[in-house]
Amino acid sequence: MHHGFRGRRFSRTASHRKAMFANMAQALITHEQIMTTLPKAKDLRPIVEKLVTLGKRGDLHARRQAIAQIRSEEVVRKLFDVIAKRYSARNGGYLRIMKAGFRYGDAAPMAVIEFVDRDVDAKGKADKARHAETVAANADAA
Repeated sequence: MHHGFRGRRFSRTASHRKAMFANMAQALITHEQIMTTLPKAKDLRPIVEKLVTLGKRGDLHARRQAIAQIRSEEVVRKLFDVIAKRYSARNGGYLRIMKAGFRYGDAAPMAVIEFVDRDVDAKGKADKARHAETVAANADAA
């Protein structure tokens, strides 16, 4: 029996699961909306909500705890400076999960997980900036 065990295993080792959720948390904070499978979205929600709570605390120890979990200082900077300020008056419930049908290849249930009062322009902004830098670097090299 599987009583008393929190979270799903996703057929991954513990270290792979930890890395997967760290990457998903980074993507969610960066883009403020991502599409993934429903079980992964359900397991990601408490991780990111705890990170937002750390951001609302705002002290150095909280910042170091967040960096230890998601391993990117620029994402933690956005979490503490932008997202934590946005939800300073809200007591939890920072994320929303919406079902988004089934994936074509394996019929896995898909979901969109997003911040409740998200910045619509944030989705894809980092990718566009990175693409512009690459194009500029290639133009300089040519």
